[in-house]
Amino acid sequence: MAEESQNIIARCRTYVNEVQGEFNKITWPPQPEWVNGTISVVVIVALIATFLGVVDFGLSRVMQTVLG
Repeated sequence: MAEESQNIIARCRTYVNEVQGEFNKITWPPQPEWVNGTISVVVIVALIATFLGVVDFGLSRVMQTVLG
């Protein structure tokens, strides 16, 4: 049992070391780039949400009219 727990600990250490190695390979974009990307995503999501809200409202009115 003790050998099995040491094996698990060794595997966990290896995993963490490999994750750190991969994390060090990441190249992060400059701040203006990710700020612009974030703003773009928020605007697109807001536009899509507004469009879907209007469509939902219109369809609910149609269904209320049809069903009386």
